Amino acid sequence: MTYRVYSGPKGSGKISPLAKEQMLFKEFTALDDALSWARHVNQGGRVPLLIEGDDGTRMDRRAIGDALGVGEREQLSG
Repeated sequence: MTYRVYSGPKGSGKISPLAKEQMLFKEFTALDDALSWARHVNQGGRVPLLIEGDDGTRMDRRAIGDALGVGEREQLSG
């Protein structure tokens, strides 16, 4: 199973299918690793725009933000 994380500069919007074909991405074998990379990208001043998995997983910018927010709340309360 692989998951691809697409990112862009702050202010980037949705990725069109045509633009996605031309974008760079980083690939991971686990969703947790992909989300960890998305958190790293976000902390580095870029924006994680999309996570797609071979299993049909598709997380847009909002879903990634929600998932990262939950992870941050769990770390603070743990």
